[in-house]
Amino acid sequence: IAETKHGGHKNGRKGGLSGSSFFTWFMVIALLGVWTSVAVVWFDLVDYEEVLGKNFGKLGVYDADGDGDFDVDDAKVLLGLKERSASKPTVPPEEAEPYPWLEEQVIEDSGLCYLPWQLLTVLQGWGWEEMSQECACSCSGRFLITCTSLFLDKKIQNKNLFFLSVKKKKPKLLNKFDKTIKAELDAAEKLRKRGKIEEALSAFQELVHKYPQSPRARYGKAQCEDDLAEKRRSNEVLRGAIETYQEVASLPNVPTDLLKLTLKRRSDRQQFLGHMRGSLITLQKLVQLFPDDMSLKNDLGVGYLLIGDNNNAQKVYEEVLNVTPNDGFAKVHYGFILKAQNKIAESIPYLKEGIESGDPGTDDGRFYFHLGDAMQRVGNKEAYKWYELGHKRGHFASVWQRSLYNVHGLKAQPWWTPKETGYTELVKSLERNWKLIRDEGLAVMDKAKGLFLPEDENLREKGDWSQFTLWQQGRKNENACKGAPKTCSLLDKFPETTGCRRGQIKYSIMHPGTHVWPHTGPTNCRLRMHLGLVIPKEGCKIRCANETKTWEEGKVLIFDDSFEHEVWQDATSFRLIFIVDVWHPELTPQQRHSLPAI
Repeated sequence: IAETKHGGHKNGRKGGLSGSSFFTWFMVIALLGVWTSVAVVWFDLVDYEEVLGKNFGKLGVYDADGDGDFDVDDAKVLLGLKERSASKPTVPPEEAEPYPWLEEQVIEDSGLCYLPWQLLTVLQGWGWEEMSQECACSCSGRFLITCTSLFLDKKIQNKNLFFLSVKKKKPKLLNKFDKTIKAELDAAEKLRKRGKIEEALSAFQELVHKYPQSPRARYGKAQCEDDLAEKRRSNEVLRGAIETYQEVASLPNVPTDLLKLTLKRRSDRQQFLGHMRGSLITLQKLVQLFPDDMSLKNDLGVGYLLIGDNNNAQKVYEEVLNVTPNDGFAKVHYGFILKAQNKIAESIPYLKEGIESGDPGTDDGRFYFHLGDAMQRVGNKEAYKWYELGHKRGHFASVWQRSLYNVHGLKAQPWWTPKETGYTELVKSLERNWKLIRDEGLAVMDKAKGLFLPEDENLREKGDWSQFTLWQQGRKNENACKGAPKTCSLLDKFPETTGCRRGQIKYSIMHPGTHVWPHTGPTNCRLRMHLGLVIPKEGCKIRCANETKTWEEGKVLIFDDSFEHEVWQDATSFRLIFIVDVWHPELTPQQRHSLPAI
């Protein structure tokens, strides 16, 4: 949305949105009756005369208070937030609707709502290139448009210009008995909302003691325990909350909304503690109780994914898409599963349409990552369009640097020199001892080929690529080091690599005819060193971002593998290198100690 030019305006206000773009959006929502209850938290109307001269017609007919212009008070009248002044003239019937298309009804077809092209033109004109003509929404009479939060959040809310909110139906949490003790429940809940968690917990515990069959009192107790666990960072207290949530669900006469909230929160807290199978059981119970709620089935699919059961997750999402074929959440997860099965081409439409739906849970960097990767593998040049979009929406540091587990603010460049890393002693040691490292690697190849394991991350288009790992996630493989004892002894002196829990130390052998797809590492917290050991004279090269280099025997190449990189092995003999990951030099000792392993 364009910014206004600075300076004075007729209405005496400055800055804010351009009159035309804001006012057009405002009028479209108001006149279409988009939401029955819309709260305008903050807005600034400017340059009314300019607005009146635009293609959207003579807006003076909407002057509700008869003061000669369209202002905030008129907007409130149109939104139903203020009564029309009885003493002012109303809009003549023949002029009430200068734009007949505003009165068109949503066309429904198979659960889809098709928007009029005029509205699409307005939205696209504001820079929303991904606006789809099939908006995910539900229709009831006049337009009910669910515009994705991607546009509103990033274009509007983040600039503190204004936002629109929908009043949702409040869940019913009280059964007949709980309504008789509502005052006591409200008093305890007020304490919780004011942050007086211990006092609130005592109040709810007393209510549970007095009224053991009260679902709402026990739910309040569980919430307080949940809050207290977060405050104290106590897993023990959180386990108590999980148990109390279960007690709520086991009581008789639990209102449907409360039962659903209780079990959903229980599942979420179980996942937080890493109790994935327990969470899955809770989700299965939810789906059993509410079989028509597709959002719960979507959650169940995630539950299966979290324990690595892709087959059952796939079945769940197939069930969801059979009932609601345009469920964006189900689509992106189904596409994710297909891609994991190496069904690359099949995964693309699901990932693409899922992201485009704008449904909650679809604006996730993983889906942009896998959509772009799938497109690259089938030669679709639109891949970088999706990477760019992922970057604009804050998921990637840049189009090239697409790691998802990052520390903000670290220096980012594809290629590094030893001096830039600060790890010059490590580089010197590797280069001085390269023949020793090479010979131990060759000996392992000759005597124990089984120790070299094929690359298993589905990064190869073709060919033969295997690795022999000495350190993984900061842990030494003592058995592997028996095959390369001198190399391991050498590296023990350098904690910047042996202690790098987001990296590995390994030999890597690649045979002729191998191509590694363009790919990106998972984190920006490491740099990767490649020591050339056996390098054919021609045919081997590596590209990182937009620069391609070749290895040299006895020399170290350093790059940041969170940037896109690609490898070709078109030589006539094998290529052997030694890979050493190190912490990014700008990470603090505290960060190196506390960052979880990858």
